[in-house]
Amino acid sequence: MTLQTMLVLQVLLSDPAQRRYGLELCEQTRQHPGTVYPILARLERDFGWLERHEESRAEHLAEGRRARHYYLLTDEGAVKARAALDRAERSRTVTHLRTATS
Repeated sequence: MTLQTMLVLQVLLSDPAQRRYGLELCEQTRQHPGTVYPILARLERDFGWLERHEESRAEHLAEGRRARHYYLLTDEGAVKARAALDRAERSRTVTHLRTATS
């Protein structure tokens, strides 16, 4: 798992019930949209961890902007994302310990 994916998952897991839009995730992870959107697509399409919903026409027209796509972790996605982050953290800790004792 890449660091960039881990950052996106950490933000999504900070409040799994909150829907978030792509540029919001870019700001919160300090990553470029060209990095974040492919991650979101992969998490949705390949893993099924995310649901994507387009906001209603009334919402975005009232604010005078384009429609946003909101992303929300599925229940299963939240469980699997936590497990994946835990595995990545354990792996990083083991690698760090090996490097420190070498």
